[in-house]
This record gives sequence, structure tokens and C-alpha cells, in this order.
Amino acid sequence: MTISQTLQGKTEKLRAILAEMGGCVIGFSGGVDSTLLFAVAAELLGERAIAVTATSKTYPERELNEARELAERIGGRHLVIVSEELDIPEFRDNPRNRCYYCKKELFGKLKEIAEQEGVGYMLDGTNCDDAGDHRPGRVAGAELRVRSPLEEAGFTKKDIRDLSLYMGLPTWDKPAFACLSSRFPYGTAITPERVDQVGLAEESLRGLGFRTLRVRYHGSVARIELGEEEFERATGVLREEVVRKVKEAGFTYVALDLQGYRTGAMNEEPA
Repeated sequence: MTISQTLQGKTEKLRAILAEMGGCVIGFSGGVDSTLLFAVAAELLGERAIAVTATSKTYPERELNEARELAERIGGRHLVIVSEELDIPEFRDNPRNRCYYCKKELFGKLKEIAEQEGVGYMLDGTNCDDAGDHRPGRVAGAELRVRSPLEEAGFTKKDIRDLSLYMGLPTWDKPAFACLSSRFPYGTAITPERVDQVGLAEESLRGLGFRTLRVRYHGSVARIELGEEEFERATGVLREEVVRKVKEAGFTYVALDLQGYRTGAMNEEPA
């Protein structure tokens, strides 16, 4: 496989940005963006590139395990910390800028690690396609001087997936994932019990083979978003199993969103 000259140019720019830093701490979720960023940084900077994964109740254990496996495969240095966003009242109340409070806490902890390790930069996996989305977490990043090298080098999501495939990274086609707090309409309080309910429903559906999915919380109703290619299975041979699994998680009603999966679905409601 080859990559285009345009992508080759972006890759060289990314490498130059990282090399000039000399060391960095990367917020590493194990998703397609942060995995590529860490892989390139680890190749250039070795032990001076430190991936940090935050574990909390709003992230399934499966995601943490995948992050650990990816870091081991990449061969770079990897730390796991505990994020405590559910202890923050402003986060639990779930305002439209909820992510600001989560990222402020996370980036604050990354800053402490950077200072302890004597590296001057904190990085995230933001790319050029993120600019048009509602991302209050970027405000916290700007306040704490977090840099986004993929965006600086001009990478789109497609670029990231293409380069990941070229580099042999298993995340090249990994579906996007956001923390479970994104499943709740703004203004609906986020509690550990509700997070567990949504998490159990999603894990049960993944166990049935669904890959691109969200279970959105609407009280007694679970609104399921799936990739369009997965509709037929959900409404056909697996319909009864889908209903049973979601009800076992604690929902009374099970609804399939005919628009399908899309990022930022909760931002569609008027402010």
C-alpha cells in the first residue's frame, strides 16, 4: 500500500512538529486519532513520548484493556490514571459545556505528569474535522496550552485512517467512541447507576456483533443508534434478542433511531 503525496507531506509535517518538542504527554484513549499520534511520537521520541489513559466509570473496561494492548503493541511508555469527573457537580448536572469540566480535570492531571517527567508539551488527538463540532473541551485545552499536532499538520479523519492502515495500526477502521456521559440529553443528571445502565446495554449489543452503535438514555426509553449497514440485523433475526438485552439493562422501551448513528446527536436539541 502507498499513500498520496499530500498525505506524505502532512506526515512529514507531523513528524517535524513532534521531533521539535523533544518530549510530550499524550491523552491516549486508544481511539484511531490518539493511537496514530502516539505511534508516531513513540517512534520519534521513544521514552520521552508518554501516553496517558484516564480510566473512570464513564469509560468501559473494554476500552481501557484495548488501550493497554495498543500501547504494548506500539512499544511506548504508557500510564493509567483515574479520572473523577463524576465527583464534579458541574459535570454531573450535564450542562451543554459538560466536557469542559471533564477535560479541565484530565488536562490538569496531564500537566502534573508532564511537570514530573520534565517534558514541556501536552497533546491531544484533535484533527481538522473536529473544528465544526460542539467541543467545549477544547476551551479547557486552550486554557492549559494543550497542543493538537494532527490538526496543526492538517490531518482529516480520513487522513488518520489512511495513515493508520499504511502503518499497520489495528485501529485504522475502529469506530469512533465517546465516553458514556455523551449518551445523556443535556440537563439530565449523570449518575453512576445510569452510566452503568447505558454501559451494560451497549456491551450487550456489542456481544451480539454490533460495532457502530450508541444507546442514548431517555429515561425509561433507550434510543439505539446503529450504523445503517446494521439496521437489517437489528430489525430482523436479532430483533427479539436486541429488545431482551436492552430491557435486561433496565430500560422499559427500546427504540431504533432511523437516522442511524452520527456523532454529536445530543447536540441536535435546541440550546
